[in-house]
Amino acid sequence: MSTVFVPSSASPGVFDVHEIRADFPILHTTAHGKPLVYLDNGATTQKPHAVIDRLSRYYEAGNANIHRGVYELSQKATAAYEEARHRTARFINAAEDAEIIFTRGTTEAINLVAATFGRAFLKAGDEIILSALEHHSNIVPWQIAAELAGATIRVIPMNDRGELLLEEYAKLLSGRTKMVAVNHVSNALGTINDVERIARLAHEVGAQVLIDGAQWVAHQRTDVQAIGCDFYCFSGHKLYGPTGIGVLWGRRELLDKLPPYQGGGDMIESVTFAKTTYAPLPNKFEAGTPDIAGAIGLAAAIDYVQSIGFEDLTRHEDGLLAHATKKLAAVPGLRIVGTAAHKAGVISFVVESPAMSPLDVGMRLDRLGIAVRTGHHCCQPIMDRLGISATTRASFAMYNTIEEIDVMTAALQQIIADEAAKRAKTNGSATAPSSSGAAEVEFPEPAASSPQAAAEELIETFDFLGEWSERYQEIISMGEHLLPLPIAFKTEATRVKGCQSTVHLITRQRPGSADAVDILADSDADIVRGLIAVLQKVFSGQSARQIMAFDVEGFLRRMGLDEHLSMGRRNGLAGMIQRIRTSAAAIAGPENRPAP
Repeated sequence: MSTVFVPSSASPGVFDVHEIRADFPILHTTAHGKPLVYLDNGATTQKPHAVIDRLSRYYEAGNANIHRGVYELSQKATAAYEEARHRTARFINAAEDAEIIFTRGTTEAINLVAATFGRAFLKAGDEIILSALEHHSNIVPWQIAAELAGATIRVIPMNDRGELLLEEYAKLLSGRTKMVAVNHVSNALGTINDVERIARLAHEVGAQVLIDGAQWVAHQRTDVQAIGCDFYCFSGHKLYGPTGIGVLWGRRELLDKLPPYQGGGDMIESVTFAKTTYAPLPNKFEAGTPDIAGAIGLAAAIDYVQSIGFEDLTRHEDGLLAHATKKLAAVPGLRIVGTAAHKAGVISFVVESPAMSPLDVGMRLDRLGIAVRTGHHCCQPIMDRLGISATTRASFAMYNTIEEIDVMTAALQQIIADEAAKRAKTNGSATAPSSSGAAEVEFPEPAASSPQAAAEELIETFDFLGEWSERYQEIISMGEHLLPLPIAFKTEATRVKGCQSTVHLITRQRPGSADAVDILADSDADIVRGLIAVLQKVFSGQSARQIMAFDVEGFLRRMGLDEHLSMGRRNGLAGMIQRIRTSAAAIAGPENRPAP
């Protein structure tokens, strides 16, 4: 099967994905001994030689601080930095270069606007409109601004397909509306929002509009003037550029009215202890030494994308999405989440039969060299609206191929079939969900004489196993032998926060013991069940004082868990450990707790 997607309206060879893939060195590497299939472009895109080489050239032969140096090297660095601003302005059709503010990314850009707009314009009784599709970075900054000003957040609802209900949005608008902040494309569902209409309706009531373009700019042409918004922001690393660089575009007349976001060098005109005056745009919002290399690398990424051409690039990605949608919709037991009529190259799904945690699906795909994203994607309100806790997400870029989608689909079919066979084999065992009542609960017996002794046994076993793949399988095996947590205990009160999977944990003082702690827990994810088994082996039935004194962080390092678990998994593990320690402290009592 050819890896070139050639639309019917194009001539053969217009878009050759082989040639494009050759520009990205990481695409020719392996993961777990398998060819890397990278489908997590919504989180970050890979970098072409053009960007990598430009960054190297800057650091090798052009590194200097900018704007104030009188020597040649500084002047050249300044010219390259400001040229990056110019190219960025042209890329999104800004009216002038000074409207481009370099930030650390989309998140900082939104925070900049929320903080400064809030100080300048928000007051008690005002309203900010967000959408049900927003990333947390376009929710939390506005919540902070609203709380400081006494303003109110209102939300555009969405339907079951993941589309915003713009008729309801129109009803939310009023003279109290001061800001409407929405994304151009949903990172969780791929929905493309009608931002032109959203901006037009907002302006009819005198409101300003911010668009989060993080998931848009690498995939289709951007024209901020045609959109009609007031602020637009995006991140370089989702545009084949470096991490740590982003862009805020704003209309000059608005940016001039906003107060500075941060104080420091380069954003001032003059400073005395009596008074400070601020530099004009764009310097007013770029305090301190900026990410010079990042801006230069971003310009290189923009040049690269424009050399490909958005018409062919978009057509190719649309073909990938259509193919992936068709293939995944035919996988038994899998359900696509987010079926909007207008979508970008993002496809989220859940495995419902047999029910599998997205975390398990993602980790099993990883073992086959396939990189996808799992979790709530920093969009918990979307998950709540759809009645799920998480999804598995594949997101596409111009260098992805039809074959890669087929590889992922075949892997998913095998993963689902293997899981179904495993559950059929173990039907009725302790790994099956329990419906027993609270009276039938059974807690694990102590695994050793102390937490330290139990930990040393585990470390010895894992050292013998060696490779992480073998350790991973051992953790999964341990999780298969967990004692069941009765459904009666799976309540909101027992749920451990911070986990991207669903985790419930209960503790008690061990009957007949002065201060021993019993622990019982469960999760919908196999890897987390395995981690629960590890914690139970170390802590369950042990003295509360010993639990509190145990160096759990050192233990996790020696086990290799800190290195091989994602940040989300480590956060979940930390949440379980904190719950256990809190229970131990309560059982020990203040007079028995070890000295800090």
